[in-house]
Amino acid sequence: MWRNAASVGGLTLLSRLFGFVRDVLMAAFLGAGPVADAFMVAFRLPNHFRAIFAEGAFNAAFVPRYAAVLTTNGETGAREFSGAILSLIAIVQIALLAVAYLAMPLFVGLLAPGFRDDPQQFALAIDLTRITFPYLGLISVVTLMAGVLNAHNRFAAAAAAPVLLNISMIASLFAASAFPSIAHALAWGVVASGVAQMLYLLWELWRRGHAFALRVPRWTVDMRRFLRAFGPAVLGSAGVQIAMFADTIIASFLPPGSVSYLYYADRLYQLPLAVIGIAVGVVLLPDLSRKVAAGDEPGARTGLNRALEGIIVLTLPCVVVFMLAAEPVMAALFGRGQFDAAAVAGSAAALQAYGVGLTAVVAIRALTPAFHARGDTATPVKALAVSIVINVLLKILLVGTLAHAGLALATACGAWVNAVLLALLLGRRGMFAPDRRMIRLCILALAGGFAMAAVLEALVPHTRPLIAMVPEFGVLFEVSVRLAAGLIAYVAVLAGGWVLMRRDPRIGGAS
Repeated sequence: MWRNAASVGGLTLLSRLFGFVRDVLMAAFLGAGPVADAFMVAFRLPNHFRAIFAEGAFNAAFVPRYAAVLTTNGETGAREFSGAILSLIAIVQIALLAVAYLAMPLFVGLLAPGFRDDPQQFALAIDLTRITFPYLGLISVVTLMAGVLNAHNRFAAAAAAPVLLNISMIASLFAASAFPSIAHALAWGVVASGVAQMLYLLWELWRRGHAFALRVPRWTVDMRRFLRAFGPAVLGSAGVQIAMFADTIIASFLPPGSVSYLYYADRLYQLPLAVIGIAVGVVLLPDLSRKVAAGDEPGARTGLNRALEGIIVLTLPCVVVFMLAAEPVMAALFGRGQFDAAAVAGSAAALQAYGVGLTAVVAIRALTPAFHARGDTATPVKALAVSIVINVLLKILLVGTLAHAGLALATACGAWVNAVLLALLLGRRGMFAPDRRMIRLCILALAGGFAMAAVLEALVPHTRPLIAMVPEFGVLFEVSVRLAAGLIAYVAVLAGGWVLMRRDPRIGGAS
């Protein structure tokens, strides 16, 4: 499992690296003002719908059903099933696009009601969102293609496709002179990337011999089972997006730049989530589905333990960095051009708050497939509903004192509630129990995290002079030295503890 996860994670990391180049350029050109906020809303709206109806919800319902059809009816049956789902997606997306174009002022007004106080910003947000919204339909088809490839254990192409989004947006920045504004150029870059991703995966399917074409949707047993699983999964995805909607809605009433602060903090926060969480989730679902279908419940529990211990070991260093070095990291990555000191400080405050919940958010990506692999898409929705209520209530309580950082902290707390509930529910059903190896590795990771934190803080007075030595890249140089030393300390503690742990005959043979 971890070999496939490493492949997906590596390609996702490549995409994120391109994403950082994109965000550095966006920060330099757009900064964190009203125009940037308008584009962020235009970019987020189709992505909110994508997250609800495509990606997580769709994969949770489609991949297990497609795999079952492939097993029972062969390639021909699977082709008929995926073609029928493609037709269904096309019908829904065309209808949604028509409604969105007619009601775009309403959509933007609901997502960013604070923009109504500035008619120029509100009009710009509507204009930009009308350009970006077709991306939703394109990426929904891309998600279906990716699901087919993943079901055939072909993970690389789907993981690589998002690179095209970042390349397209970077190219649009350099072609901005041909558009009314930089924001318009970026919006068209988003749409162009959807076309590019769709064509790339279509070519990959053809190359692998998997025919992909529209089929007349029929009310078959497989279609009914897909829709029964899809409904609760959509509710679950919608719950996550409700919290994100709340962030944007409340932030639109805060001082200009608040929406952008959350965006840039979220970009860093999403890096470990994407590289670790999404990679594990994509690979773990089919792996657990096969083990459960074969009646191998002990193997499924072991697979979940290995996934969770890996998540904890890999995310804890990121948590330490986000909590203790948020401002220098933000300054090193984005602090240039229009992205001034206030933008750096605002984004860093949000990143620190997000960091509180990072491990929980990534763990959810492993805990949820444990239910989906058993055909249960309803239980994660119930757990999520509880966490969303707590999340939104905390947003209302914290925004008055912590402003946009309060929104991020509420998100982190809601994630922990969700993760703990999922783990408890799995435990009650006998589907999850931390084994000795997982417990010891978690203790080692915590010890390594404290060692890393101590090194990061102890080096501050010794590395600050490095900033003056390299004027152009001083902050990047200084923070890189601290992070490298801290990471060495973390790995040293973890490796030393692992060597000792492997001597225990009850753990040494574990894999």
